[in-house]
Amino acid sequence: TRSFTDPSVSMDLLRAVLQPSINEEIRGVFNKYMKFFQTAAINVRDNVGEEVDPEQLIQETCRSCLEQAKLLFSDGKKVVPRLPHEQAVPKRARQMDEELSRRGSPIPKKRKGRPPGQSLSNDRGVSGMAAWKLKVSEPVKRDGPKWDPSRLTETTTFVLGSRANKALGMGGTRGRLYIKHPHLFKYAADPQDKHWLTEQQHMRAIGGKMAYLLIEEDIRDLAASEDYRDSVDLRLEELKPFIPPAWMTEKMQKHMETLRRGGDVPPPEEPPE
Repeated sequence: TRSFTDPSVSMDLLRAVLQPSINEEIRGVFNKYMKFFQTAAINVRDNVGEEVDPEQLIQETCRSCLEQAKLLFSDGKKVVPRLPHEQAVPKRARQMDEELSRRGSPIPKKRKGRPPGQSLSNDRGVSGMAAWKLKVSEPVKRDGPKWDPSRLTETTTFVLGSRANKALGMGGTRGRLYIKHPHLFKYAADPQDKHWLTEQQHMRAIGGKMAYLLIEEDIRDLAASEDYRDSVDLRLEELKPFIPPAWMTEKMQKHMETLRRGGDVPPPEEPPE
C-alpha cells in the first residue's frame, strides 16, 4: 500500500480527475484532422482494393499519432521508435526543427492544400451530399430492427457493395460507402459464396479481392434519405438485386448475430490480390 503523500500517487489522482476532460479535448483535436485521414484511407482502398479496411487504417494512424506525441514529454531515456519513412528525414531539417523548438518559435508553415477545418464535401464526385464525419473511437452501434438476424429470410434481396456504391453515386470511390455509413450490415463473401455469385453471373471472377453483400432494403432507405434523394448521381438501376440460396442466407444470419453481440469479424479466407 502506498501513502497518499507519495508524489506519484497524488499526481495520478489528479490525472484521473482530469482525464475525461483531457480525452474530450484530444478527441476534438483528432476530429479537426479526421477529414484528411478519411480521404487518405479512401485513396489507399481505391489503389489497393476492397480488402483494405479504411476504418482500421484510420484507427491505427490515430494511435500512431498518440505514440509520436509522447516525444513531447520524453525525458531523453525512452524514445518512441520512429517509422522507417520518418528516419529518412534529412539531418539538417531535424536540426532546424529542434532549434526552433528550443527558441519557442513555431515551425514555419509551408503546407499546401486545405486548412484542417475546410470541408471536403465536394471532393471526388459527392457534390450535393452532406459532409460526413467519423468520430475518433466512436462505437459502431449494431442494434435495432436492422440488426435483427430474423429479418434475413429466404426472400431477402441483396446487392453487391460495388453496385451499391455506383447506385448512390460513388462508383469511382470504392469503399466510401462503408466509411460514410459504418452502421450498414455488410457481409464479406467467402470462396464458396463467390463461386455461386460468379456462376449466377451476379459478378465476374475477381481473384483474391473482397466482395461485400449488402441488404437491398438498406441501400434503398439510404437513397430515399436527405443525403441522397436529390442527388443527380443517384442510379438505383445499378443495384441489380438478387436472392441468394438458403445456405448463404444462413451464413449471413450467423454473421449478423456475431457482429450484433460485439464479436470480431473473421479474417478473409483468401489472400488479397
